Amino acid sequence: MFSILKKFEKLMIQTLMVMMAIVLLLATLDLAWLIIKDITTSPYVILSVDELLDIFGLFMLVLIGIELLETIMKTYITQDQPHYEVVLSVALIAIARKVIILDLKEVDSLILIGIASIVFALTAGYFLMKRSRSYDRKE
Repeated sequence: MFSILKKFEKLMIQTLMVMMAIVLLLATLDLAWLIIKDITTSPYVILSVDELLDIFGLFMLVLIGIELLETIMKTYITQDQPHYEVVLSVALIAIARKVIILDLKEVDSLILIGIASIVFALTAGYFLMKRSRSYDRKE
């Protein structure tokens, strides 16, 4: 029974990997289309701040998707990395994306404090996790 569940889990993971690859391909094509559209409209080759933020946001979204795909492969297929390490690294990338595309003119100071708290907590957790893994290897 356990072997059947393992095979089913592997099939589901492979299905998720294929779907994630399709989504990444579509997001990359959307990013390329957005760049082409923005540089071919008047004024040519000059991008506004809003256009740049849209491009950076979509670019970071593609990078997060690539990280998720790599996460699925590393964690669930090869099993050489703990699940919590992957979750923390993807969360750090996602919050970094949020910070990069953040419009400071329209964000309340309490939200900035909340984002800073999340960044600090994720960074501290990642540091402690890496430290404990290196400590475990020494012994």
